[in-house]
Amino acid sequence: MSRPEQEPEQESDTGLRARLVDVGVELVAREGVQALTLREIARRAGVSHGAPRRYFPTHLELLSAIARRGFGELAERATAAAAAADSDGPTTPREQLTALGRVYLEFALGNSGMYELMFRHDLLESGHLGLRDTSLPLFGRLVDLVGQVRPDADARLVAGALWANLHGIAQLWGWGSLQLATEADDFVPLLRSALDAHLGAESE
Repeated sequence: MSRPEQEPEQESDTGLRARLVDVGVELVAREGVQALTLREIARRAGVSHGAPRRYFPTHLELLSAIARRGFGELAERATAAAAAADSDGPTTPREQLTALGRVYLEFALGNSGMYELMFRHDLLESGHLGLRDTSLPLFGRLVDLVGQVRPDADARLVAGALWANLHGIAQLWGWGSLQLATEADDFVPLLRSALDAHLGAESE
């Protein structure tokens, strides 16, 4: 007689695969990256602990599929922010970078577990499941905008440094360290200072 927890495994491959990822997304949001074990995801999905390996041969591939959801959401937010800015009239590359930076920081601070997973490439198989196809365009957009503001510089390197700066702001703000050190109650002035540091002061 089959065990009750194995019955859901009879659903379509696509349905179970998506459900495993759904469970992982919910789990990382509630409990963080450390909770994303194959056994725990399977338990919460109501399947045997070996079931995930039928769709994700390695733990890294399942984590990558979960992270891809995060990159997809971040990309959607960035696109929506750009569209909203455009609806108010033409925007400069600097203004677009400010909007993109704000979206990035809001996502990071509102989704700390997913955010950590997305950039833990030691835990991910970035070449699988289209993860790079989802993540690299975001950085490409950053490089393009930086290049428009700083045509004199290596846009990829400046964008990388700016991204690292934003990542640091997100982590230190999330830990409460920046609020204590700067007495700031909003991360926006820090974002603007980071942009000034890497792009030069904004012209009046």
